[in-house]
Amino acid sequence: MSLSATGVVARADAPPRRRRVPDLRRWFSPLILLVLWQVAGSTGLLPPDKLSSPWTVVQAGVETARSGELGSAFVVSIGRVAAGFAIGAAAALVLGIIAGLSGWGGALIDPPVQMLRTLPFLGLIPLFILWFGIGEAPKILLVALGVLFPLYLNIFSGIRAIDPDLLEASVALGYTRRERLAHVVLPGAVPQALVGLRQSLGVAWLALIVGETVNADAGLGYLINNARDFLRTDVIVVGLVVYAVLGLVTDAIVRLLERRALRWR
Repeated sequence: MSLSATGVVARADAPPRRRRVPDLRRWFSPLILLVLWQVAGSTGLLPPDKLSSPWTVVQAGVETARSGELGSAFVVSIGRVAAGFAIGAAAALVLGIIAGLSGWGGALIDPPVQMLRTLPFLGLIPLFILWFGIGEAPKILLVALGVLFPLYLNIFSGIRAIDPDLLEASVALGYTRRERLAHVVLPGAVPQALVGLRQSLGVAWLALIVGETVNADAGLGYLINNARDFLRTDVIVVGLVVYAVLGLVTDAIVRLLERRALRWR
């Protein structure tokens, strides 16, 4: 037996932990669909003006990347998501903490947030255009709203679900209100907040797709709309694939953050 660096006693004869092997069977059906898609496009069964073949989509992606069109659209869309996420996450954090910690705060903040949450926020686009014009503000605010509601709900419920015994113990130990917030409340709400973070990022990309297809002059949505006017279904699919990849990447980053932040569990 030996003592590891973490202080855990490990048996010398214990078998090494086997690394988890990915299940390759999960790739079988997507590859079959991809092959069928390519065959249908190559034989003319699927007309190019309806949906281009995968190989044509790959060629269109290389073409738009080389011309710089895809890169500039990517940068613009990332900037919009980053700005909207920063605004929505900051508002959700402040509102969630106030409503979760204070009875009066919950009574004053939670009802209007719940009422606004039931509105189809994508239906607010005409109103946002009337208020803020057709520039960047409506698109960024649309993303911010998409981020605000799921993140707020999870922060609020995470704070309210903290074990009261832990709060009583922190009071008995002489913690100040700020110390209770820093060492008990916020760490206890982190698991639920990270769930809300994953949800809000998914909604953020959905809001961006809708926002960029309305009066946009740059970004991935503009690229897709422009391709639609010229019946370039290959470029449309390229834009959709980039959206999907960005969503998967951000979700993977949050899952990595979860594993690190919640290692104590």
